[in-house]
Amino acid sequence: MQRLKAAVRGVREDLVEPALRAPAPRRKPVSRWLVALMGLVAIVLLAVNANQYAFSYGLGVPLGIVLGAVQSVALVAALWQPLRAWWASTLVMLVGAWTASALAPGRGLVFAIADPDRAVQAGWTPVTIGMQAAILFLLSLQVRPRVAIEALGLSVLAGFLARLYEPPAQGSAIGIAVILFAVVVLLGVSVRAGREARSKLVEQEELTAEERARRTLLEERNRIARELHDVVAHHMSVISIQAQVAPHLVENPPEELVENLAGIRANAVEALAELRRVLGVLRSEEPVADGTKDAPQPTLDRLGELLENVRAAGMTVELTTVGEPRTLPPGVELSGYRIVQEALSNAMRHAPGAAVQVQLDYRAAGLGVRVTNTRAARRPAPSPGAGHGLLGMRERTAMLGGELAIRPTTDGGFEVLAVLPTDVPAVEDRA
Repeated sequence: MQRLKAAVRGVREDLVEPALRAPAPRRKPVSRWLVALMGLVAIVLLAVNANQYAFSYGLGVPLGIVLGAVQSVALVAALWQPLRAWWASTLVMLVGAWTASALAPGRGLVFAIADPDRAVQAGWTPVTIGMQAAILFLLSLQVRPRVAIEALGLSVLAGFLARLYEPPAQGSAIGIAVILFAVVVLLGVSVRAGREARSKLVEQEELTAEERARRTLLEERNRIARELHDVVAHHMSVISIQAQVAPHLVENPPEELVENLAGIRANAVEALAELRRVLGVLRSEEPVADGTKDAPQPTLDRLGELLENVRAAGMTVELTTVGEPRTLPPGVELSGYRIVQEALSNAMRHAPGAAVQVQLDYRAAGLGVRVTNTRAARRPAPSPGAGHGLLGMRERTAMLGGELAIRPTTDGGFEVLAVLPTDVPAVEDRA
């Protein structure tokens, strides 16, 4: 008894209440071509169905047109409101069968597959069964599998209810209808399940790509932080040493000066210890690679070595300098070197055989870096995965408050242009 009540409650919640509520807006519009095709099919079936109701079953033209029209409209409406369309089609099939059995018992069509000797009951002719099957299929594509199965069960129940007033001389096609209804519902549920699986797969791929990009960004920022640590640590060490030596450079230094310099050295040593502690956290999961993680960070003075290595790999590279070269802040030196390095790596990977031009522009307010390569001389080899090159350039430039432009050239090559200021405005000034 409890199971029966639960089943009735489930049918009411799944099939009755949603059909009585206001229709929800459809997320995806229906194709106009599908609507036109379905409308054309509905008009043809209306003519056939109304003729059968009116003359083969003796219900008259007006009633035949009404019954046929409701089913044809339901066929088209199933594209937007499949639940309401299914209710309308099922009730019309049941009402048509009872009405024909009451007004003209024994009359109808002979459906050879169902019963070759007797006319089948109205409402369960080949046309109406086919329309009901189409509506069930459209319903299965748009609702949960449980709702589709419940609709299938009620459709079968309607077929058996129609036989309550079936004359003895009349046959029934309910067996054929049950098989066809079950097949189309199973097909619709399978198609819907496959579509949902593909949608979830695409969504998961998008999330994976987003997570990969976020992880790549964090890895690149950690790498930049590790490199800049060495630069900052060097300056803190110099400050500490200068603060320790300064009192010995002055004869009879004031007590206040000695205390201040001692405080400066203590603060520098403490800051250096904190920097080393932070670096230990950043490098805790970093793989050891030939001891290179402890090597000093490169500057623009070592750019010649980098270019020689690239030339040794078979690429033509030229370096030009604009302005008077000078010593720049360590962060600018390091970022400039890394941007040139990444740009050359990208050129070697994506434009093999191209000529590369590297230009350093020493400006009053900073450093300009331009790396340009011509069109590739041959097809590049496939590159596995996504690198950190462009991301690293953007992060280094943004860290210094500079500007970065990465764009193709008119001759089919590529250009990287970065402007690295030497005076970075304060955070509150840039906010």
